[in-house]
Amino acid sequence: MIAGGRSRVLLMHPILDPGPAILAEAAEVISYPPDRPLDEANIRQAAEGCIGIVSQLMDPIRETVLSSPGLRCVSNVAVGFDNIDLAAATAHKVMVTNTPGVLDDATADFAFTLLMATARRVVEADNFTRSAGFHGWAIDMMLGQDVYGATLGIIGIGRIGRGVAHRAKGFNMRVLYYDPQPLPQEAEQQLNATRSSLDRLIAESDFISVHVPLTKETLHLLSTAQFNAMKRNAILINTSRGPVVDEAALVEALKARKLAGAGLDVYEREPAVHPQLIPMPNVVLAPHIASATVRTRSEMSAMAARNMATAVRGGRPPNLVNPEAKR
Repeated sequence: MIAGGRSRVLLMHPILDPGPAILAEAAEVISYPPDRPLDEANIRQAAEGCIGIVSQLMDPIRETVLSSPGLRCVSNVAVGFDNIDLAAATAHKVMVTNTPGVLDDATADFAFTLLMATARRVVEADNFTRSAGFHGWAIDMMLGQDVYGATLGIIGIGRIGRGVAHRAKGFNMRVLYYDPQPLPQEAEQQLNATRSSLDRLIAESDFISVHVPLTKETLHLLSTAQFNAMKRNAILINTSRGPVVDEAALVEALKARKLAGAGLDVYEREPAVHPQLIPMPNVVLAPHIASATVRTRSEMSAMAARNMATAVRGGRPPNLVNPEAKR
């Protein structure tokens, strides 16, 4: 807060309308310099005198930043918040908010998009056609995997996982799910989904779609042992967080044909992609765009801005993930 002036909020990156107007109504908005490195020391310096930070997934918001005097809220424009040290935020009484719910359908759509594109070799076929490789129909050209009637394993049956299961019904897929918290029986019946152990899911699924948050427990949840146990025709889809999958182990498994392919929207050392994944024709790579629709990203921006505006005005933000930090 400037003496006698408006509260300041640091906007780390541009957001979509109507987010900027919501923020500007509540506070003086300071934009993070686009040419400044995204490291803790620089973010701390930029946040001096600010009551809040509107952050995104690439921003490391940790102890150095969270100990900034006067900082009251960090509003992340994402459902995940593993870029923020939640324990440090709580210790410093800094509220952390996210944008849940609004991106569920777009992300579930995209998970299924990756599933279909990888199974039917769409990217590979597109490249083949553009490079003048198509000289006429052939019975064995670009053979892919059947989706209709296949078994889909969903790791993490939260809102997005349930959305993927709902979409699978249209393809008459058998759905297995692994989650520490079982669905209510009515929900299982509606989705035609069966709870399973992780080992069983991995062994029986033709497609495996990952929808868990990144935690100590889910780091490298899928690694060499799991890839070795998959069907050789299995396809892995990840739209959750990159480090849930051991990327080096995935590369080795794909090279050894332990599984048939992968569709990835997130990466272990994002934005870096394991260099050996790039030339693999059986891997579809996307640049973290599962929620990238105009409506979804606009609603995420507005939700993050409303969270911050509420905090600036002294209220309890509606999407507070560490309520014990509320002063």
